Amino acid sequence: MYTKYLESSLKEEDAVYVEDVPAGEGWLHLIKKGQTFRILDLEGNQAVDTLFINANNPEERYSVQQTVQRQANCLVGVGTVLYSNDDNPMLTIAADLCGDHDTLGSACSCESNTCRYSLDKRYMHACRDSFLKVLLAEPGLDKRDQVNNLNFFMYVPFDEKGNLNFADGISSPGKYVEMKAEMDVYAVVSNCPQLNNPCNAYNPTPIRMIIWD
Repeated sequence: MYTKYLESSLKEEDAVYVEDVPAGEGWLHLIKKGQTFRILDLEGNQAVDTLFINANNPEERYSVQQTVQRQANCLVGVGTVLYSNDDNPMLTIAADLCGDHDTLGSACSCESNTCRYSLDKRYMHACRDSFLKVLLAEPGLDKRDQVNNLNFFMYVPFDEKGNLNFADGISSPGKYVEMKAEMDVYAVVSNCPQLNNPCNAYNPTPIRMIIWD
């Protein structure tokens, strides 16, 4: 069982890396073992689709199946260990001011825009496009590395029958989630451009990525 809320003692001015990622853009960066990585929701309710890949062995990646099975919970919070498809710990969530991050909704795509909304939404920008753009720009990575992802700050409640619902976000300006790397990983992010569901109040906004040694 995880803890929903725990504030971090780390200060942004002590970080070794800070970058703002505009709404709808992708981001890829190496997080070294032992480093702490924070995703900061600057304006609130911004869904942040996230993948993790072993930087020394790209065939080892974040696994939603292993993570959910290990903790017997479909939501993520403080204390959750994010496991790989080889059943190794990749990162541990060390601090969190939001809680209940989604593991099941996966990334929006042209196809899901069509199925969930309407045919004319097919050509709207989607997270899978952002993932692919940054993965192809990194030597040794490609479309095969785009596996099922985490959705930080996205609230997808589920009922006793296992039905999922895309609901209004529960984050707000200044909320963050913070992880400690248990191995060298590439963090791959799509700052979701979705305009068709209420996860980000129909208004995609920037996020801030922060790393500490």
